[in-house]
Amino acid sequence: MKVLVLGAGVAGVAAAYYLWRDGHEVVVADRRPAAALETSFGNAGGLCPSFAGPWAAPGMIGKVLKMSLQRNSAIRFSFTPEPRKLAWLARWMGQCNAERFRVNKLRMQRVAHYSFACLKEIAGAGLPIEFDFHQDGTLQLFRDEAGLKAVPGITRALDEFEVPWRFLEGADAASVEPALAHTKAPVAGALFLPADGSGDSYKFATGMSAYLQGQGVDFRYGVEIRRLVGQGGRIAGAETDQGMLAADAYVVALGGQSPFLLRPLGLKLPIYPLKGYSITADVTDAGRAPQAAIMDEHNKVMISRLGSRIRAAGMAELKGYGLEVDAGRVAFLTSVVREWFPQGIALDRAQAWAGLRPMTPDGPAILGRTRYENLFLDCGHGSNGWTQACGTGKIVADIVAGRPPEVDMEGLTAERYAS
Repeated sequence: MKVLVLGAGVAGVAAAYYLWRDGHEVVVADRRPAAALETSFGNAGGLCPSFAGPWAAPGMIGKVLKMSLQRNSAIRFSFTPEPRKLAWLARWMGQCNAERFRVNKLRMQRVAHYSFACLKEIAGAGLPIEFDFHQDGTLQLFRDEAGLKAVPGITRALDEFEVPWRFLEGADAASVEPALAHTKAPVAGALFLPADGSGDSYKFATGMSAYLQGQGVDFRYGVEIRRLVGQGGRIAGAETDQGMLAADAYVVALGGQSPFLLRPLGLKLPIYPLKGYSITADVTDAGRAPQAAIMDEHNKVMISRLGSRIRAAGMAELKGYGLEVDAGRVAFLTSVVREWFPQGIALDRAQAWAGLRPMTPDGPAILGRTRYENLFLDCGHGSNGWTQACGTGKIVADIVAGRPPEVDMEGLTAERYAS
């Protein structure tokens, strides 16, 4: 059948790959002039199924309020009474308890580990795609004894979700990541999560889209999707600024823009953006730059190795849809990287970026069928989009083809918001 994928970010491109592999005629439409120019462009780079979990967690309400008042806090939000934001916050607050956290994390872990397996299968398939993939794990670093108090709770959760881990005393962290021998930051202890990896989602999406174009997949860039036309329980077409696009099936993978497209059809998705920042800098001395992904737990900043570059990313700003790059946030990320790795990285020439993570209030992405027979969802990936994209693409392709997905779909569809 002919399938129209709306969105050429990493989630949409991954879905297009699996749909093409199933033998469908695939068209991908995106408003930008090329693939992966929005949220997928400058994310942290970590492929971290071990970390996959909801932002809504016990104690987060108080933590967000406290941190938002601190200078250089990882979390900020505006007090502007914007209805969509307030509705999202109300749902999010209802998920910030131990019972809901456990349910939501289990759902996200289910998808994240499946997705990482899908990505590794693609990486080993011999496709002409290079995206700086490596599996050197994640080192979660704690700066002081206060930070270490969280370790027992973290490791209990890791054990429950069968995630391998190893605790390291502060002095032993450099045995896993030798570049830490030069750090100026205090290290009280660390958790090493060997199952994780790193890679460049932008390079993956652009490399995969180029490969798929060579295989006959039609990528249409610079196309503004204005509305989906419903007709008798089905979608009859996608109205664009360049005319109507018609297909047998439609997959919405538009990240934070998905709710605006779907609301006129009566599909109300609670997706709202959390703004994040990153810097990317060249490595000038490989021995003084990290190979493993580094998670600075105190500052909530991840530092990843992407080939000959370092990417540092963090922050969570609940402030609307603006994409302005705050120079103060960039300076903060730069200072964090410089403290951990004072040499070997050209931070004075770093590329700064800001993007919008399409967050659901409970955490899991929204996948699969809708009330419209030929309309499918692949959106709301939040800060786990790169980790989950290949898995969600495979899940949605299976559903489009009429096959049962290899992952239990409980709690992963739009039906969880029906009540």
